[in-house]
Amino acid sequence: MRVIAKSTLRDFWKKYSDSEQQLKAWYQEANRAHWENSKEIKSEYPTASILKDNRVVFNICGNRYRLIVKINYDYGLVWIRFIGTHSDYDKINATTI
Repeated sequence: MRVIAKSTLRDFWKKYSDSEQQLKAWYQEANRAHWENSKEIKSEYPTASILKDNRVVFNICGNRYRLIVKINYDYGLVWIRFIGTHSDYDKINATTI
């Protein structure tokens, strides 16, 4: 998969340094992945939440942070839509961001 854009993750881990290693690991795993559907993601990430419109919420650092991506399985693209604290996540609509 091609993840767009790593700079969003980098900006976040500069602010929240405890997330750096997990975000780097997630980025590397997503780049190597060849997900064809949400079931494949759930088998790899059982705590991920699958939302409508091909959106997935990943828990980072024991659910301290949330990462929302939108996936185009046909083209192998993963767009980072949101990364934030759990309280920031509670203030947004994950299905439309």
